[in-house]
Amino acid sequence: MKRALCVLAVALAGLALAQPPVSKVGTLMSYTGALAEFGPAINNGAMLAAEQINAAATAVFGGPLIEIVTEDDGTNPSQGVDRARKLVNTDGVVAIVGALSSGVSVAVAESVTIPGQVVQISPASTSPLIATLPDDEDYIYRTVSSDALQGVVLAQLARGEIVPGLSYDRAAVIYVNNPYGQGLAEAFAAAFEARGGTVTARVGHPEEPQPTYAGLLDQLLAGDPEVVIAASYPGNATVFMQEARDLYGFSNWMMTDGTKSIDIVSALGADAVEGLYGTAPGADPQWEGYVRFSAAYEAAYGERPPLPYIDTAYDAVAVIGLAMAKAYIDGVAITPAAIRDRLREVANPDGEPVGVGDFEEAIRLMQIGAAINYTGAAGEVDFDDLGDVVTPVEVWQYVGGEIVTNQIRTADQIPAQ
Repeated sequence: MKRALCVLAVALAGLALAQPPVSKVGTLMSYTGALAEFGPAINNGAMLAAEQINAAATAVFGGPLIEIVTEDDGTNPSQGVDRARKLVNTDGVVAIVGALSSGVSVAVAESVTIPGQVVQISPASTSPLIATLPDDEDYIYRTVSSDALQGVVLAQLARGEIVPGLSYDRAAVIYVNNPYGQGLAEAFAAAFEARGGTVTARVGHPEEPQPTYAGLLDQLLAGDPEVVIAASYPGNATVFMQEARDLYGFSNWMMTDGTKSIDIVSALGADAVEGLYGTAPGADPQWEGYVRFSAAYEAAYGERPPLPYIDTAYDAVAVIGLAMAKAYIDGVAITPAAIRDRLREVANPDGEPVGVGDFEEAIRLMQIGAAINYTGAAGEVDFDDLGDVVTPVEVWQYVGGEIVTNQIRTADQIPAQ
């Protein structure tokens, strides 16, 4: 069936539309601040998708669709709102991919994209709060799972349900005091206590990196936890993990997506983090889309760093680009509303499957009226009514100074709590 549709699409290529207008898409990334380690590679993932979409659009329509405009949010809500306003009001973007920090994403959504009715897709903001933002009029999405899932897997890991011989009764949590850290700390604590564990302390810290965390570490370690969950960012964790080791003799951590970091290895030394486990929303390394994405990324940029959300950024731009192409085929202006109204159409579980890099095929299928289902680099991109998707959760480990996947927990392996 799929082959027949493709043949028909090629046969009808003469009906291709005139060259389309180019529309701007903003990427709001962290090049400075506590998430500076993550920003460049995640933006590369977004740029890769834009380049592939543009190559496909040029082959079919005679010209590209997307111009990427990148801004640095500084891992700071105020700066993020300022940069998002610039993207919307000055650059005239039809969509924003970002931010990375949930705190920045929520601030941008509430202050810029919801009132301005501009599509916003975060590839990295995992706070459960994002799914409940009021009056978003279906403009807010993400291509990564909520921490309602990661928190449960983290609790399973800490209570000995995943790795044999790794089990704790008493845990504390240090978290970045924004919607990400708050949401993940709460999800972990609820699931850990439901399994009979005791949370000895939950201690928040400012989003901006601090010169010392000694006072907070006093609170964190006062209850004598066996392990501490680091629901934070690299710029913060490199400091408080060093201080915990040097001042308190504590070094038993469990990491998260926000602390899945090579900078932490560099700061503390490989021996200091050897064997530590963590969790992060992440694709199955055997997933075809992930394999194809990884090969394309390495061909374009060299070795892909073992950091989170590079693949989900690719998926965010991919669905935006496909929605833009569908709007153009439908003969309507490429506006934020037109993109919003077609995001679920291009990732339609009942449609013809199109994978990573198959964008020319996808556009030609849409030209002949076929429904398509974009299957992404990180997993399926089936947006629910809240704009959420479900991606697997990775259990990872520091081994020999590198980040390695221990196993993947799929959605059907993750209980409700």
